[in-house]
Amino acid sequence: MLHFFSRQKKQILLLSVTRHLFSTAAPAATTTTASSNLYSKYSFVPPPSLKPQNPNSTQPHSQSPSKKQPKPRYRPPSSLDRTGEKPVQSRLPFDFRFSYTESSTEVRPIGLREPKYSPFGPGKLDRVWTGVCAPVVDPKVGSAEDEKTVEEKRRVMRERIQGEPLTNAERKALAETCQRHKTKRQVNLGRDGLTHNMLNDIHNNWKHAEAVRIKCMGVPTVDMKNVCTQLEDKTFGKIIHRHGGLLVLYRGRNYHPKKRPVIPLMLWKPHEPVYPRLIKTTIDGLSIEETKEMRKNGLAVPALTKLAKNGYYGSLVPMVRDAFLTEELVRIDCKGLPKSDYKKIGCKLRDLVPCILVTFDKEQIVVWRGKNYEPSANGFFLTEREPFDDSNNDSDNREEENESRKGIPGDSDYDSGDSD
Repeated sequence: MLHFFSRQKKQILLLSVTRHLFSTAAPAATTTTASSNLYSKYSFVPPPSLKPQNPNSTQPHSQSPSKKQPKPRYRPPSSLDRTGEKPVQSRLPFDFRFSYTESSTEVRPIGLREPKYSPFGPGKLDRVWTGVCAPVVDPKVGSAEDEKTVEEKRRVMRERIQGEPLTNAERKALAETCQRHKTKRQVNLGRDGLTHNMLNDIHNNWKHAEAVRIKCMGVPTVDMKNVCTQLEDKTFGKIIHRHGGLLVLYRGRNYHPKKRPVIPLMLWKPHEPVYPRLIKTTIDGLSIEETKEMRKNGLAVPALTKLAKNGYYGSLVPMVRDAFLTEELVRIDCKGLPKSDYKKIGCKLRDLVPCILVTFDKEQIVVWRGKNYEPSANGFFLTEREPFDDSNNDSDNREEENESRKGIPGDSDYDSGDSD
């Protein structure tokens, strides 16, 4: 029995040893056969870049791999790149501003919000940008005589372009061709007023028509007289029709589209400069308590009118003047308008009425007429519809008609039948 168990143990031990030897010898055999089969079937030679190179080993320069030169980076064309180009020279005899109706030469700013970067682009214009405008006369070199010569040049240019004035028949015919049911061609004048780039739009419309329709909306319509004056002064045109905020601007008899002036365009809107505060801590002539009481009473006064966004405000100044005949404080409701809009409206009311600004709180404009208020009788404001008929032209036309009727035979001997 013992002999049987010892024999069985020897067989199990021998079997395990053979299995172990077989398992260790099999991978080596497979690797050798596999490697030998690959080298025999494929003649693979690795490239020099994949070969492990020893940094200490020296190779001849001819066998080193040649490096490809990188391509230069692509640079898209830029309008700011002025290499080899001369600055644009414009002969327009006036200072270039972003807005001609919403900026005044009389009010001087107290600071700038950005460096004096020209909005026309670096090196694009032959004028110096002062942070507010690009003057036609260099302020460091120019004098008062130069300004007078510029004004005279502007007057001569305007007279040369306009030529003879239009007759009433020609004016009515041109105004009729610019009505809404006749053409869709129109230039919109918004909260920024008459901007510099808008001059280019007007001249582009004058290529195809003698007159263009301009629709005025928003803050500039408070002072329509200023809008009409700036349009005629900067474009050298003539307004021949006006109804509310709709204007018809005539280009002139001697205007040639191919000889139009060079108008350099502004590439971006410059930041507005810093102006003095409109609302002071205390109103002039009043104490702090009286100022607080007046602001509280002003917000409680019934609103004179409510202003709509981008509406026509041409009748606002006469309304405030009429209200000051009976009331000391006037409130104007500006809910829904941007803060900058009703601040500009308040600034215009202060100069045109004139009046004293009290507060802009709660989207309201509250103005005070002052202690010794006297209604201004010499103020001129455009009516809702302005007549442009020339009485001299009418009399000349009537004389021509009478002379032509005298030449008709039998016309002077006309008998109506009332006399015997």
